[in-house]
Amino acid sequence: MKVYILLALVAAGLTALLTPLVRWVCHRWGILPALRERDIQCVPLPRLGGVAMTVAFLITVLIAWRIPFLAPLFQTSVPWALAGGAAAMSVVGVVDDLIDLDWQTKLSGQVLIVGLMGLGGVQLVNFPIFGLTIGSSRFSIILTVLVIVAIINAVNFIDGLDGLAAGVVGIGAGAFFIYSYLITVIMGAPSYATTASLVVVTLVGVCMGFLWFNYHPSSILMGGGAETLGLILAGAGVVVTGQIDPSLLGGQQILVGWLPIILPLSVITIPMGDLLTTAFIRLLKGRNPFRADRSHFHDNLLARGHSHRGVVAILWLWTAIVAFSAAGLLVARWQVVVAFAAVPFFIGVAATMWEFPRPNVTEDDPWQPTTSSRKDQ
Repeated sequence: MKVYILLALVAAGLTALLTPLVRWVCHRWGILPALRERDIQCVPLPRLGGVAMTVAFLITVLIAWRIPFLAPLFQTSVPWALAGGAAAMSVVGVVDDLIDLDWQTKLSGQVLIVGLMGLGGVQLVNFPIFGLTIGSSRFSIILTVLVIVAIINAVNFIDGLDGLAAGVVGIGAGAFFIYSYLITVIMGAPSYATTASLVVVTLVGVCMGFLWFNYHPSSILMGGGAETLGLILAGAGVVVTGQIDPSLLGGQQILVGWLPIILPLSVITIPMGDLLTTAFIRLLKGRNPFRADRSHFHDNLLARGHSHRGVVAILWLWTAIVAFSAAGLLVARWQVVVAFAAVPFFIGVAATMWEFPRPNVTEDDPWQPTTSSRKDQ
């Protein structure tokens, strides 16, 4: 555990050092993309914060490679595939931030990167589907691509407010670390070193370090870094599959096979719900569901006159409730988890109702934010 805590602090420190450097470079070289119609900022801000986050992540992984406790993990291709996928996704994100790629190109890049990760060993294995397990390597890679790409875009969808995506992913990664660490303890593994624990605890540190500069009012945005965060988080969930012996968990056997995917999905419950709802609304209006606009949950909440930090805090709270409840399923029956989650749930409901008491949107289009919200932010 001490090694993991140290790595989280190293990742946070590296991100805190690299982020202002990237910000300075962007201002020095004029890398400040023009404001888009969907942006809420009043002035252009650097969008290459994801570069600092990715570099900090990669350096921390390389440091872990030289630690005897974690070195055996790097004898397989999995951690290298995850690191390579994160680096490649960061490159796609930078290109998109600079020249604004169309959605078909971005999606193609995501599929290619995740597919190569699958060939490198990041695959869903022995994952139960309708009572069956994956028996085909080809089908495993296809399913892996679908799951990871969906999570990548869900996280990217929610990256619309200062600190929102970094906070949601950081909270979720913290819950996932508890889960991945406990599973090794429960199963009596000879070593508590796992690729999933290494990756998500590093992700926690990266998000902590970046939030110092990204919390409202932000001085730098992560841009395409949101897609990199989604890839790392989803990849960690994928590599856990097939590493659990359900017989060791008694009454939890039914849930155990699904937990490695339930947990990362619970982390992005809000962005996934946002993705599906926003796409549906765009389709109803005859718009391209993949074309970005300002019809997300957070956009509409801001348009109703609520504070930037208030919206972010409420979404963080719900992420924590869902993610830590999902992690609790590993060590307790669902009835117990529900009982313990009841109090935080009602606190979340009360806080949400307090923060979002009444709508204040245009009658012609209830899903279209008012123009005043940009001035307020």
